[in-house]
Amino acid sequence: MQINPPFGYQEIVPLYKNNKVRLPAPGSVPEFCNHLNAIPISYTEFPVACRDYPLVFTSGDDGQTYAPVAVLGLTNGENLFLAHGAWERNVYLPVYVRRHPFCMARVNLGKVEQADRLICVEKAFLDDQGEAMFDAEGKALPKWRPIEKLLQEYEADLERGREMSAILSDYALLEPFAMQAQTNAGAAMNLSGMYRVDEKKIESLNASQHKNLIKKGVMGRIYAHLISLDNFARLLDRKVGRTAAAA
Repeated sequence: MQINPPFGYQEIVPLYKNNKVRLPAPGSVPEFCNHLNAIPISYTEFPVACRDYPLVFTSGDDGQTYAPVAVLGLTNGENLFLAHGAWERNVYLPVYVRRHPFCMARVNLGKVEQADRLICVEKAFLDDQGEAMFDAEGKALPKWRPIEKLLQEYEADLERGREMSAILSDYALLEPFAMQAQTNAGAAMNLSGMYRVDEKKIESLNASQHKNLIKKGVMGRIYAHLISLDNFARLLDRKVGRTAAAA
């Protein structure tokens, strides 16, 4: 059995009912967030995440598939929402961060990907001094129920995000773009490899396509995404503020 860990996770193993887990301290974030300038966003997160982050689409296979992400920084390995090891207060914290050290992973048996996902945990967080998620009879403890609910709902929501991205691609609505900016100090920044919805192309869709976008709730996400692009200016303000504070 081969388990494929999500981006940022190290060694993950299946969660067994006799495992004890060292849960992260409140307010702490995974180590990988320190060097992350974008993070996956699911379908349901669009309306809230668009308030704080630029939401764009990326592709790791030259445009065959796309995935939505929230942009966290203007250079590689830069997260402008982290300060002193904690996520900035009063901004939306993506579920990708909140679910750690747990995840639902893809499993391959004999090189065949299985339809079901397996609940896993970072191996480094297994600790005999940690907290039990199940009692001696294997029944879920109150601590585990909200975690399991979050994992299952998030996995289903990621699938809805993949479906949305596939529809946008199928309708030829996505276009590549780059973000270029220059600070008052003369520092130039260039972010590329991103895709956005071409709003003008929406007008060219037929009635059936329009109806499908509305029926599946994609149209609302499109405009949340387009509005969120204004947050690139706010990211630049964050960058300039941090640079000035460090001077």
